[in-house]
Amino acid sequence: MSKSVPVRCPACRHEQSFTPPTFSCACGAPVSLPIAADRDPCAMAHRTWEDCWAVVDCASCDRRDHWPWPELDCPCGTVIRIPVVEAPAEPPGRPATGPGDGGAAGSGPARPAFRPVTIRTARDAVNAAAHYLRWLGFQGLRPPENRATAGADLRGPGVVAQVDPTTHPTTVREVECLWLTGLNESVTAVFFSLAGYARDARHRADELGIPLFVMDLTGTPQPVNDAADDLIRLGPPERKE
Repeated sequence: MSKSVPVRCPACRHEQSFTPPTFSCACGAPVSLPIAADRDPCAMAHRTWEDCWAVVDCASCDRRDHWPWPELDCPCGTVIRIPVVEAPAEPPGRPATGPGDGGAAGSGPARPAFRPVTIRTARDAVNAAAHYLRWLGFQGLRPPENRATAGADLRGPGVVAQVDPTTHPTTVREVECLWLTGLNESVTAVFFSLAGYARDARHRADELGIPLFVMDLTGTPQPVNDAADDLIRLGPPERKE
């Protein structure tokens, strides 16, 4: 578990304790963002999509990924940006991760190489997920007419998908809601998340057989559980008319 560090607000000088967040890598190992003790926190005056993510390597599998940049709310109203030690620039020859890397072995549907769609906005995340589902073999994908009551971000023959573009790990409730949507419509339910999944959400998805994927800002999904590995290996299940 990450150790708490003292953080002093640059605006009011109030000091409080901050515990760096821990996320879950696609390999299953915890990833704690390393706090830069030699740099001072700063106030967030303006936030952009790119500013919300820090590039950090997993210590277990060396996977490079984008993780939510840690912030802290001060009682004075200032949003404090916590300094993080990011991974160095990609060294020449470093192997890039891609769909199915380290996944289940076996003969599956023949596919061309996957070409990711860069994510800069929440809408880009949905488009990247749709692009990946088409690569897996799902066709006719479309956003719902009424997102507020749809229960999914994408729909297509035989599939519903949810995309969580927030900087917080996806919760078990979100996974269960998508599962219910897929169950009611008798289709495959697939979840994509940028910040990963809470531990109980991953456990529940395993119980329900929901494929979980994490995406980085390059738009390259990575399988998180066995159900996702199976979907990559076998492709969409045959539909019964």
